[in-house]
Amino acid sequence: MGSNDSELLVDLFPWLKEYKDGTIERTAGFEVVPPGLDPETNVLSKDIVIIPESDVSARIYRPIFVPNDQKLPLAVYYHGGAFCVASPASPNYHTSLNMLVAEANIVVVSVGYRLAPEHPLPTAYEDSWASLQWVASHKEEEDGNNETWIKDYVDLDQVYLVGDSAGANIAHHLALRIKDSDLSQKLKIVGIGMIHSYFWGTDPIGSEVTDRVRKELVDKWWLYVCPSDKGCDDPLINPFADGSPDLAGLACHRILVIVAEKDILKDRGRFYYDKLVKSEWKGKAEIMETEGEGHVFYIFNPESDKAKSLFKRLAAFLNQGK
Repeated sequence: MGSNDSELLVDLFPWLKEYKDGTIERTAGFEVVPPGLDPETNVLSKDIVIIPESDVSARIYRPIFVPNDQKLPLAVYYHGGAFCVASPASPNYHTSLNMLVAEANIVVVSVGYRLAPEHPLPTAYEDSWASLQWVASHKEEEDGNNETWIKDYVDLDQVYLVGDSAGANIAHHLALRIKDSDLSQKLKIVGIGMIHSYFWGTDPIGSEVTDRVRKELVDKWWLYVCPSDKGCDDPLINPFADGSPDLAGLACHRILVIVAEKDILKDRGRFYYDKLVKSEWKGKAEIMETEGEGHVFYIFNPESDKAKSLFKRLAAFLNQGK
């Protein structure tokens, strides 16, 4: 592994370093913990391969006790990490999802999509789309997948997409893609939980105007994982750039947007919510702001009172029914 600074090609602080010999050294989000029974929450988890051809995996969670006659909502969760770090096995995600499953009494499939730069965008979106196709296959009586935790414990008419940061961005794009696809006949998405969404744009808005250091950092992150000729106004990162799909095409009827006061991405989240409310989309939008906290604070401090409030609000959203 490269250690000489002269061999360094890219320093994508705080996520990773890329060396001239092609070595990628992740400096964040590389830690992993095993699945199993969490005694604090009484939540079970296990790792599964969901797309053997590409080795896309997931960590699936359920409460340890589910009555035989009860079917639970399913949240398909997409983790953050700027599209280039983290996984469902990351300790912070594992702890947070145990807490969410316990609070909401749901099943969660936490998707391990492949990461940039080894797998440049749009790979993460394609892997995430394939994960939804995998979930939908459990509705088929024949030739479907047979993950018992989905077959036995999930109400497939109560499916939600949930994600934080890059994962919230993924959830948005999946909900747009579903509407005009064959998948819309198999899978009805009830709602989307979008936490600290990773949306961006070339022209600064809100606090980005004065916070130039963080603006430049986020610019750099996006241009690294998606070297597009449209830069930070690529429709993948800017949902309101030229060529972006209309929000009316979102295939769900409820969306919860969660932002944090000290997050550089908060103004994009608020802007998304405002646009949603004014759009032709026929659903109901809600917004929650956490005061005094930064980006994905609940991942780093899941035991805090504000994190628990976020889990409660998200749990209530996931339990509103069809």
